[in-house]
Amino acid sequence: MHRIARSLATLGVLSLSAAGLMLPAANADSAARAGTAETARANAGPRFDNWNGANTFAKQQAVRSYWTKSRLRSAQPFDLTVDRGSANGANTGRGRAAAPTTGQPFAVAPTTGQQSLGQSNRRTAGAAWPGTGAIARTAGRVFFTVDDNGRARTASCSGTAVTSNNRSVVLTAGHCVKSGGRTHTNVVFVPGFDQGNRPFGTWVATELFTTQQWSANEDLNFDVAAAVMAPLNGRNLVDVVGGQGVAFNQARNQQMYSFGYPAAAPFDGSRLIFCAGRAINDTVSSNDLGLNCNMTGGSSGGPWFLAFNERTGAGVVNSVNSFKYNFAPNFMFGPFFGQEALSVYQAAQNRGVQ
Repeated sequence: MHRIARSLATLGVLSLSAAGLMLPAANADSAARAGTAETARANAGPRFDNWNGANTFAKQQAVRSYWTKSRLRSAQPFDLTVDRGSANGANTGRGRAAAPTTGQPFAVAPTTGQQSLGQSNRRTAGAAWPGTGAIARTAGRVFFTVDDNGRARTASCSGTAVTSNNRSVVLTAGHCVKSGGRTHTNVVFVPGFDQGNRPFGTWVATELFTTQQWSANEDLNFDVAAAVMAPLNGRNLVDVVGGQGVAFNQARNQQMYSFGYPAAAPFDGSRLIFCAGRAINDTVSSNDLGLNCNMTGGSSGGPWFLAFNERTGAGVVNSVNSFKYNFAPNFMFGPFFGQEALSVYQAAQNRGVQ
């Protein structure tokens, strides 16, 4: 954090604090110390669940071979839609759930090579990204196999590479790694996916993390996950595509940008789509953030950014696409990134890569 913040100041670009992100102190050293303290708290408390993916070289090779072009094309868009009848507890009808725990604000800058952050008032409910900037490399599609009552089927979500100690972390939604009480298998991340092309390769998940609340109860308030990706050709993910910033315990009702690869009609998963506007609070059932956005299934897990710079394509991830209400299809909702989401991120970024 110290090196990143110092380089931002040297380049004269918009700093984290100038971009409106809350930090625990006004200097990088204090932010770094806060990060260390947050790591200790995250490791001390049982706030996440994790399991192995393809954690050997042989398994990773098998998973890459599994994802042929035909399997990628056949992957069905994975989504999470809530109806009015079950929208009574923010956890698919299991009773009123606790809100995310709020702690000290914490933010890490992007390491994309295009670090300048921005401030914007753009409004769009869904448009194709023109294919430039850091977001075109760091965002991608997440593919996996779902155990559908004993029948395997392929599915897709979205995700993004983020700044991390191990330079190997992808953030996505909890339901993109576990749903119906079953963990997904053959999980891969394809950054920069564009009309079927895989310009930066196929990256295999070695370990997956989600909140305890999602893992146990599929609580919408905690629908966030992280995956640690195996190196590819001897290089770590962030060293190849860069990493977006990430922030927790930030103010609500800010300008945000949402990205994803919607694959259900009228989209087909071939292009990166984005929405932009001022976030609102969900007043129906959850403690989530909401955004006017017409993205469809397959966009789940795509990043929501604060301080996004359209010129450089860099920003700070502060939520992910999670769910829609079937009676409000033009609004997307994403979880508030509090202490539980921070614990997932910290646990993942401090894992060794395999």
